[in-house]
Amino acid sequence: MSVNLHDVANDLEKAIRQSDDYTNLKNLYAAVNANQGSKQLFERFRTMQMELQQKQMMGQEITEEEVQQAQQTVAIVQQDQNIAKLMEAEQRMSMVIGELNKIIMKPLEELYGAAE
Repeated sequence: MSVNLHDVANDLEKAIRQSDDYTNLKNLYAAVNANQGSKQLFERFRTMQMELQQKQMMGQEITEEEVQQAQQTVAIVQQDQNIAKLMEAEQRMSMVIGELNKIIMKPLEELYGAAE
């Protein structure tokens, strides 16, 4: 019996969208965007995050000043309850995706692990 992995992936996507973790994340993201102060703070945080990741990917060194700025921004962001809840939900969703990835990769790990 042949299985269409594309169909399975689409079913998995639908299941993720219907999950409590995703629904919670979506609602918390909407709450951040509905609050102007939270939204601006979150956008500033995301921009800083992307800039630092881009520097890392390009092999550029992140300065001590940038590290301190990032730490200060994180401390400020975590004081905003809307953003703090969103970040917790993001972390939970990331863990779910990580677990799914482990499950999906299991056949390949078994295949290549058996060859060793």
